[in-house]
Amino acid sequence: MMKMEVLYSEILRVQAVLAFLFIAVFFARAQEGDRLRFVFYNVENLFDTKDDSLTRDDEFTPGGDKGWTYNRYMEKVDRIARVITGIGEWQAPEMIGLCEIENRGVLLDLAAHRLLSSYNYRIIHRDSPDERGIDVAFLYRPESFAPVFNQWLEVVFDWQPGSLTREILHVKGYVPGSDTLHLFINHWPSRWGGVAASEPRRAAAAAKLRHCIDSLFMVEEIPGIIIAGDFNDNPTDASITAVLGAREIFDGNPKALYNLMHTIHSDQQSGTLKYAGDWETYDQIIVSGKLLGSGGLFVEENRAYVYSPPYLLTDDERRMGKKPFRTYLGPAYLGGFSDHLPVYIDLRKREEQK
Repeated sequence: MMKMEVLYSEILRVQAVLAFLFIAVFFARAQEGDRLRFVFYNVENLFDTKDDSLTRDDEFTPGGDKGWTYNRYMEKVDRIARVITGIGEWQAPEMIGLCEIENRGVLLDLAAHRLLSSYNYRIIHRDSPDERGIDVAFLYRPESFAPVFNQWLEVVFDWQPGSLTREILHVKGYVPGSDTLHLFINHWPSRWGGVAASEPRRAAAAAKLRHCIDSLFMVEEIPGIIIAGDFNDNPTDASITAVLGAREIFDGNPKALYNLMHTIHSDQQSGTLKYAGDWETYDQIIVSGKLLGSGGLFVEENRAYVYSPPYLLTDDERRMGKKPFRTYLGPAYLGGFSDHLPVYIDLRKREEQK
């Protein structure tokens, strides 16, 4: 009889432990469900193999300088899908900004990948006036974000009529059970030709974006804004600090912009890409003060992250340390992921907004 009582007591103890674990997992998942992860990723020339007669994409064709084949293209799509699910902790991020994609077709192939197809990603994209045909785009999970408006901001250079570059994508949408968000996806002009010579082009992009932000601050009382992209400048450069006006330290002003990448950039051992042995932080996430203050939707820990697992890195044999494992180095096919690392933030809903 005593043995039966001991066995029964042990069964009850195990059941209690299992019940506790079930409740803990349930609440952990419930809390995780309140997290919205926003990702930005420069995917380094996600091109299909077709020759578009309207753009300079010849090098990314089977007969082009890169020797770009269907198998290499599908391997690239597979690698990007792996990164996206990895950032989402083997789920999938709710919102994704992308740059260096060729067209809507490559986005459809990416969204249809076996790792992503169940998440039913929607796509916002249009072909940009960029001469190489590389665009920005936005992907979102419809149960987590509902767009109500989008526009494309054309960047022009008054001193170079006819010179074309990528547009800035502006998406306004609603997060169910919470707030309205404005998202801006950017890919500013490169440093080709030298930093000083190309700086006015990035300043023009910053001025265009700043004009739109100022208009938002006039029309909406306290808008929630996320600005993300490959800016081809660091957080401390003039295009970001002086022209766009992104600050380093949150001072409580809900109608100012704050760059979440300063801490990462100040650490010279990390960044989002590596050039001549030095880490740079061209890929950035900037937010309005509302998302750092007392609004319903807020950035968790007021910080951004660089996603840099070992598989996205390779040895920097010339300069020491590590560097992003890229797809190409000049004409040489390396078979990696991208020459940039992704960045992300987590958004949470405050208790009273649930």
